[in-house]
Amino acid sequence: MQELTPRQTVAELDKHIVGQDDAKRAVAIALRNRWRWQQLPDELRNEITPKNIIMIGPTGVGKTEITRRLAKLINAPFIKVEATKYTEVGYYGRDVESMVRDLVDSAKNLVREKKRVEVVDKAKVRVEERLLDLLIPRPEWEASYSESTEEGKEENSQERYERTRDKFRKMLSQGALEEKEVEISIDPKSSPVQVFSNMGMDQMDVDLQGMFERIMPQQSKHRKMSVKEARGILLEQEVEGLMDKDAIAEEAVQLAERSGIIFIDELDKICTSEEGGSRGGDVSRQGVQRDLLPIVEGTTVQTRSGSVKTDYMLFIAAGAFHRTKPSDLMPELQGRFPIRVELQELTRDDFLRILTEPTSSITMQYQALLDTEGVKIKFEQDGLEELAKIAFEVNQTTQNIGARRLHTILERLLEEVSFEAPDLKTKKIVIDAAYVQQKLHSIVEDEDLSKFIL
Repeated sequence: MQELTPRQTVAELDKHIVGQDDAKRAVAIALRNRWRWQQLPDELRNEITPKNIIMIGPTGVGKTEITRRLAKLINAPFIKVEATKYTEVGYYGRDVESMVRDLVDSAKNLVREKKRVEVVDKAKVRVEERLLDLLIPRPEWEASYSESTEEGKEENSQERYERTRDKFRKMLSQGALEEKEVEISIDPKSSPVQVFSNMGMDQMDVDLQGMFERIMPQQSKHRKMSVKEARGILLEQEVEGLMDKDAIAEEAVQLAERSGIIFIDELDKICTSEEGGSRGGDVSRQGVQRDLLPIVEGTTVQTRSGSVKTDYMLFIAAGAFHRTKPSDLMPELQGRFPIRVELQELTRDDFLRILTEPTSSITMQYQALLDTEGVKIKFEQDGLEELAKIAFEVNQTTQNIGARRLHTILERLLEEVSFEAPDLKTKKIVIDAAYVQQKLHSIVEDEDLSKFIL
């Protein structure tokens, strides 16, 4: 795990997320505590569990983005789940334990990427040999021992073959054979068997998949293609063959247990209101909370990669909590999320900063997209201020969807330019306040229209 101080973590998050300093500090401390925990002796480490976090705030203010960026920062396995997709065991819906299985799959992908880097050079050497075998197949005499009378002839044949092979090797490295056609064997991709997953038995489909593959092994297909195309496919085959699947699964389990982050969104949707404790919907929501509790407290979940303990995973939950509050959760579950942090609604100044400050801001994204057509977009300061003002006002008069409003407004603003871009004679567009008002004024003024379009 990368050793970042809380101050360094916040500085990294500041590059991508505007404001929300309290939330950034909370996750930075949680991250540092994870590193501190790993430095402790085993007997003390077993006594300390992660301090899970609840983020409270409206949609579009950065709850998911903060957590996602945090996981990326430390290269930790991360998944985002919606609490509303789960249901109590016995009802129609996903099994709560499946979030842990998804996390292990995420960990396996990270480990595979790391192992891939380690074996890719060796795999490239093997690919070159396989391509040479396809371009100039080895003569049959290699398969049998020759008689003494023919030994001299066959030695000459072997020397000639090796010289030819070296010549082809040089041509291959120089790129002279890229368009040459070869025939390779390709294993068809297996389609996952989804039979019981909607009945809270997510692991059953994995076992069935393996069973079907053993009973009915799939036949390889032969395809003709250029050396250039074949090289990519053969490289993946060789990389796959060089990686130890059992070792990857074992390392993935350890990574998920020690560094995994599970982000549970819409936690407020499974809260039960005080006045409606006995209604059917509330009973189901209580069931989800009961099933979620052992996962957060610490339990062992069976996955295709082995048993996984959830005791030291970091859980970050989030919700708007408009009609409910964290105290409406089960007391036991509340106790497992001791850190509460409130995220603020975005102001007009926040919108302006979002348009300009992040390293890959939304305005930069549109400039890059249209630059592929040779169209240069320049955002003037007054144009940016007008966009921030409109985003803020539309959020106040309609549903507040936070920073996501900027995507809708910019898409509408640049719709005509995006459509006409290949045929535009004027390849430079200046976005100032007048341009923004011209394109969006009529929609913003009509409140009913803005509800549908912005």
